[in-house]
Amino acid sequence: MITAGDFRNGVTFDMEGNVFQIIEFQHVKPGKGAAFVRAKIRNVISGAVVERTFNPTEKFENAIVERRDMQYLYNDGDLYYFMDNETYENVPVNASVLGDNFKFVKENTDCKILSYKGSTFGVEPPNFMELKIVKTDPGFAGNTATNATKPATLETGAEIKVPLFVDEGEVIRVDTRTGEYMERVNN
Repeated sequence: MITAGDFRNGVTFDMEGNVFQIIEFQHVKPGKGAAFVRAKIRNVISGAVVERTFNPTEKFENAIVERRDMQYLYNDGDLYYFMDNETYENVPVNASVLGDNFKFVKENTDCKILSYKGSTFGVEPPNFMELKIVKTDPGFAGNTATNATKPATLETGAEIKVPLFVDEGEVIRVDTRTGEYMERVNN
């Protein structure tokens, strides 16, 4: 059990049958009245973020969110298959669980599978992926004075903006959290 007075960033707890994670918290002691805890919490399954105040003595059940390293193998329609790196068991994950940043993941990539009480609710890809550009317009010399960009299609099918000097066939590093071009990778 955890009380609202023990809240810290990143703590997960069960409230009203849902699992929440503390994003921000603040202990408030007003001049008049009782102290309270103001917190910004995220429903880890739906992703919804809400602000709420708690009495510091309110008690909640600790929620243990399991994070397992699994390797992405392939997809078959709406099911994406991951292999547990320890048991070699294949686990199907529904496409609705995958975030927008999963479009940067290629086969045989290790990801973190998030589950609560055996139910998978999220997939965390690596923060950075090295991907090959399969289609982009040719760049022009001398156009680098401004931060001009052009669209590029990556080997996973995702489209991002890249600087004008990046050419087709090059390997680049992409930040999967923001979907931004980071740098060229020398092979």
